[in-house]
Amino acid sequence: MILAVLQARMGSSRLPGKSMATLQGEPMIVRQLERLRGARCLSKIIVATSQETADDALAGFLVSRGYTVHRGAGADILARIARCADAISAVSHVVRLKGDAPFMDPGVVDDAVRMALASGADYTSNRVYRTYPAGLEVEVIKARVLRRAAAEERDPTARISPTAAIRSQPERWSQAHLRAARDCSRLDWRVKTAADLAFARSVYDALYPSDPDFRMGDVLDLVENRQDIARFAA
Repeated sequence: MILAVLQARMGSSRLPGKSMATLQGEPMIVRQLERLRGARCLSKIIVATSQETADDALAGFLVSRGYTVHRGAGADILARIARCADAISAVSHVVRLKGDAPFMDPGVVDDAVRMALASGADYTSNRVYRTYPAGLEVEVIKARVLRRAAAEERDPTARISPTAAIRSQPERWSQAHLRAARDCSRLDWRVKTAADLAFARSVYDALYPSDPDFRMGDVLDLVENRQDIARFAA
C-alpha cells in the first residue's frame, strides 16, 4: 500500500493561512488534494497538520469535506508523518508532499513511486538532484525506514526537515533519483508569499476552467507564452 502524506499548516510568517487561500473558488489545500487524486499509484491520502489551535479550522474544514486528517506535534514533522504510517499497518511506502505546492503533478508522483518500486530503494526523490521546479518535490520512503528514522535521536534541525537524516546517509539507506527531461530547477512554483499566490491564481485562472487536470508542461507553456503571467514568476 502506498500512502501519501500531505503536510499542511495555517501558520506562516510570510503568508498566514495560505492553505485556505482560494484558487478558482476553492482553498489551495483542496486543489492539491484534487490533483493528487489523479495519481494512479497512491492507495490513500492523509493530510498531516498540527495539534495547534491555529490549525483547528483547517482540520475541521477538511474533515467536513470527507478528507482524512492526522494531527500531531507541530515541530516534529517526521514523527507526525511516521504516525500516519503507523495508523495503517499495510503501508509499504510513504509519499511525502508539502502543502505549499498547488502545481504538484500527479504524473511526477506516479513516476517517483514507480521508480521506488522498481529500484527497491529506501528513499526515492526528485529533490536531491533538482531538475523539477520547486513545488513539484516528491519523496517516497519505505515505511520501515521512516519509522526507524523517527525513532532515533535526531538533531533539532532534522526534526523540522524530516527527511534530512535519511537523505544525508546514502551509505545506510539506498537512494534513487528522479530527473526531469529538461532542467527546470531555476523555477520556483511554491506559494510562500503574496506574490507567489498571485502567480498561482493567474495560472489557475488561465488553465483550470478548460482543463482542471493541467500538468507541469501546461504551466511551462503558459509562462513561456504569457508575459503578463510570467512577470509574477520572476
